[in-house]
Amino acid sequence: MPEITITDTNRRPATDQILDVREDFEITEGMIPGAIHIPMGELNTRLDEIDINRPIVVVCRSGNRSARVAEALTGAGFTADTMAGGMTAWQRAGLPVD
Repeated sequence: MPEITITDTNRRPATDQILDVREDFEITEGMIPGAIHIPMGELNTRLDEIDINRPIVVVCRSGNRSARVAEALTGAGFTADTMAGGMTAWQRAGLPVD
């Protein structure tokens, strides 16, 4: 699955959808501004909340879940990448969170 850096993700929110697949309790630590939050376990029932015509960057805590979700989304006809290092790397780099 294609993997992009946190720097690339930070440059793409105007063109790409940022999809945070962490659980509700995990997002209390902060989310990337403008991200869509759909926990991984709810994705199949909430696909209509994602624009199939815009690329997606999938984010989780460390990058493991997001890789599986990006692969599933690609199989469903979406264009999806995973963000390397997840929110752990994002926050370590001091990038903005809501």
